[in-house]
Amino acid sequence: MFFNFFSVNFKNKKLFLQVKMKGETMNYEYLRLLAQSYPSIDSVCTEIINLKAILSLPKGTEHFVSDIHGEYEAFDHILRNSSGIIRNKLEKLFDKEMTDKQTRELATLIYYPKRKLALIHKNCENLTEWYEITLHRLIRFCAIVSEKYTRSKVKKSLPKEFSYIIDELIYEHKGDKENYYDNIISEIIALERADAFIIALAETIQVFAVDYLHILGDIFDRGPLAHKIMDKLLYHNKVDIQWGNHDVVWMGAAAGSDVCVAEVLRVSLRYGNFLTVEQGYGISLRPLAVFAIRTYAEDDCAMYRPKSENDSFSEREKSELAKMHKAIAVICFKLQGELISRRPKWNLKNRLLLSKINYSKNTITLDGVEYPLKDKKGFCTIDPKNPYKLTDGERELMDKLKNAFVQSGKLQHHTHFLFSHGSMYLCINDNLLFHGCIPLNSDGTLKIVEMFGKKLKGRALLDAFDKYARQGFFATDKKSKLFGQDLLWYLWAGEDSPIFAKNKMATFERYYIDNKNLHVETKNPYYDYRENEEVCDNILREFGLNPEYSHIINGHIPVKVKKGEKPSKANGKLMVIDGGFSKAYQSVTGIAGYTLIFNSWGMSLISHEPFTTTEDAVLHETDIISTRDIVEFNQKRILIKDTDIGLVLSKKISDLRELLSAYRDGTIIEERK
Repeated sequence: MFFNFFSVNFKNKKLFLQVKMKGETMNYEYLRLLAQSYPSIDSVCTEIINLKAILSLPKGTEHFVSDIHGEYEAFDHILRNSSGIIRNKLEKLFDKEMTDKQTRELATLIYYPKRKLALIHKNCENLTEWYEITLHRLIRFCAIVSEKYTRSKVKKSLPKEFSYIIDELIYEHKGDKENYYDNIISEIIALERADAFIIALAETIQVFAVDYLHILGDIFDRGPLAHKIMDKLLYHNKVDIQWGNHDVVWMGAAAGSDVCVAEVLRVSLRYGNFLTVEQGYGISLRPLAVFAIRTYAEDDCAMYRPKSENDSFSEREKSELAKMHKAIAVICFKLQGELISRRPKWNLKNRLLLSKINYSKNTITLDGVEYPLKDKKGFCTIDPKNPYKLTDGERELMDKLKNAFVQSGKLQHHTHFLFSHGSMYLCINDNLLFHGCIPLNSDGTLKIVEMFGKKLKGRALLDAFDKYARQGFFATDKKSKLFGQDLLWYLWAGEDSPIFAKNKMATFERYYIDNKNLHVETKNPYYDYRENEEVCDNILREFGLNPEYSHIINGHIPVKVKKGEKPSKANGKLMVIDGGFSKAYQSVTGIAGYTLIFNSWGMSLISHEPFTTTEDAVLHETDIISTRDIVEFNQKRILIKDTDIGLVLSKKISDLRELLSAYRDGTIIEERK
């Protein structure tokens, strides 16, 4: 038997869909099941017509964002303005009708309708006239942004309260019904429903401006409000996530990995950022504070004071935070040692540094060279004979902290979402998405890694990481669960982790050794070959994509625009979209992040200037200044039939045609009415 095959990649799973050749018979039981959904010839024909029509629509707009790092306000604004799409469309539609100030006002109203309406009420002299003009403009604009979608899809996406009215207005052609159209708007105003209607229209526009959101990792750490970003993603229409190393360490903590819990708290305290921990997830740091203040009562822990732009901490608070920071840092390095000893095949022995310390001299010897340690007070909880063993007090503390992470309902909910909507990589619409890298050798070939009882590279390696990471959260037997939890930590900091992508995490050296040569973290050779088209082509082939028209899209390493680095590499085959969302990176990058837009006409890289505040955006109508660089423009518009969803719909049409034939030749009997 001969079959034609095509493949669809979705959520990291490759589905092979069979297209029937003429003369072959589809499985009878499958047709009977299909007939339950389409019980008559009429219903089959209607669905075929509908699906064929959908295939001819333009593909929806995809929005790619990476390395958000807890910067909720900037991220929220980028979503609301769709990386400048909304402003750009407004300018085109109302080019000759509106001034720049009017355009900015309407854009801000769409981004922040509730807050902007409150200001309008205070400052507008003729509110009725303003309502009439604004409602007409919003309806026209809503019709423009929804034109890619079927009327059925649009109607399903509309707010229920105004679904019928919005549907009537955006699909109404004036002509003889102009009075009908105007009377609807007049009645909305007269019945004092204009504000609610404007809010509904604005939110509808935001939904239709972008069809699909891709988050390429690192939602957590650095910035203070990662939990609010996760809340926003929970309710997004269509979203997928490619895990970053700052995500997996939180996922590991939520799974109950003590070393991941320690890492999360160490990073939070190092940067004086615990809003996500305490307010976001309700995890109390009081047990850590009590332990640290008691244990390090005679130690000022000055070198552990938080690196933070937050000047609101009092001297007493800074002192307490420093003690907490030292306490969790020491515990963290101990727990790392436990894990490394537990996983001897993971090539991490070079990170067993506590055993290289001379505790009487307070020095450490690395590669035959002795270095003094910056922490002059030493380590009162470390037993030099068994440096990786936690004291009874440390173990009791970690049990409490781990339990707090596991018992946080909101964190568990967010972590479930990260697993259900996330993966190590994603192939979608001829693009390969991942956070960090594909591990390579120094010659640019795929690196073979032996961590799972077999030698793996490329796609198979990332599939294995994905599989075992999930076991860390979902497995029921202790051995598999512990392996998965340890792997989540390895993905955070291991040499062959595709989402860490460096030879080591030199945290210990940066803490304790005043020698910058030892602080260097060497990137995987992938970063040396990002400009090499042949290497990029080989990676794309490894993931089943055609190098002729496919792209690699990733984040992780900020693009140093100040130094002349470009985000588009290898003649446009690879794009890096980490441009510095996090304020901590902006002094290096020179901008505040890249995003990528992929619509039916091609791809555009958008660079963004730093965001001020939401309040400033609403009061002064300041948008993020964004610059668009067209990476790829298609002379022929991309249609849904050209996308992965189009392949799925084409397969369904093929199946329905088989069912239609079965009805007509009597193999399947129509359901009687």
